[in-house]
Amino acid sequence: MKVLVVGGGTGGLCLAQGLRQAGVDVQVYERSRTRTERLQGYRVHISPHGAAALHECLPPQLWRRFVDSCGKSGDYRFLTEQLTELLLIEDELTSGPDAASAHHSASRITLHQVLSAGLEDVLHYDKEFVRYERNPDGTVTCHFADGTTATGDVVVGADGGNSRMRKQYLPHAERIDTGIIAIAGKFPLTEETRRLLPSRLVEGPNTIMPPKGCCMFVAPHELGGGVNDETFEYNEVLFENTQSYVMWAFAANSGRFPVQVSELDGDGLRDMVGGMIADWHPGLRKLVAESPGEAVSLLPIRTSVPLKQWPTTNITLLGDAIHSMTPFGGIGANTALRDAQLLCRNLVEVAAGKRSVLDAVGDYERQMITYGFKAVRFSLRNAHQSVSEATAGRVMFKTVLRACSAIPPLKRAMFSGQGK
Repeated sequence: MKVLVVGGGTGGLCLAQGLRQAGVDVQVYERSRTRTERLQGYRVHISPHGAAALHECLPPQLWRRFVDSCGKSGDYRFLTEQLTELLLIEDELTSGPDAASAHHSASRITLHQVLSAGLEDVLHYDKEFVRYERNPDGTVTCHFADGTTATGDVVVGADGGNSRMRKQYLPHAERIDTGIIAIAGKFPLTEETRRLLPSRLVEGPNTIMPPKGCCMFVAPHELGGGVNDETFEYNEVLFENTQSYVMWAFAANSGRFPVQVSELDGDGLRDMVGGMIADWHPGLRKLVAESPGEAVSLLPIRTSVPLKQWPTTNITLLGDAIHSMTPFGGIGANTALRDAQLLCRNLVEVAAGKRSVLDAVGDYERQMITYGFKAVRFSLRNAHQSVSEATAGRVMFKTVLRACSAIPPLKRAMFSGQGK
């Protein structure tokens, strides 16, 4: 059995690592021209689900490299815009007893480096997918923009939210704009800049909850002295592999922004957010104002529309290619890793002669559609609640958080195992 994976992102590479470990013939086709072209992105939260998938699919040495390269974990806080604590959720409350069942702060760049390692002979760059066609013998041939083709027994579309594979295979599958816009940036952490911020902003992730209409997420990616890939030189903007930083993301409905955000560069986006939080805690204002403009990005928030099960074939989809979700909840990458883990298990059984391709893919799709679109709905609900203009709802939620803070058994009941 030969498996073709279209897309070399988090889920596609995790799947390739797992199949390769099991001796399955797998080839990955990535549109980026080189391995270094994907040097972008912010901190990504890896939950116990994602950690378990990486632990299972990665060779032991790469798993250890992933763990060593993660930033320090920390307790999670809900704070007001004046940094008054609403609730502290201790890390041990949501993590398991070992690294494979814990939460991790990972650099997207470093995670991609780890997932790419050792795949040099199966990971093909500069392969922009154009279309596929079915062959009389049941195989599928993928066509790429450079005129080359590849033929396999199973094809997995892992080519992201704008998936061309999905558009051809499931043209009725929709991905829509939520009307929410996020602006994200990075504040580099050095001995000097660290003194500019309140300690709680660098001790762990925080959700900032003003009275209504917007929200902010703040999380440190503080390196713990782990392994960094020397292939990549230091870059003062990217700095994910060599320097600690705090990432922040401010979100609101598009109508709340005072100007047309699509026309602004990084400096303009940063300054606009600074104006919108002018009455917030000075530490939050400093966090935004001192972030380099080159590290500030505009992120329109989109989401997939849940689907019913479709007829199973030897083509399937994984990660954002099928269940793209908002970042409100931090579960998108983890759901893609869960897809990779499940699909890898099933395809390994096909290679071992224990089940048919259609049985393996159909079982994967049934489970993936259930948990994947549950995650889509959860993250969309979180997104709308986070930017809601309803003051009463925000007050009620803050009251619940304060109650959990005051009653430890209630907090344990609500948040124990949350990341799983």
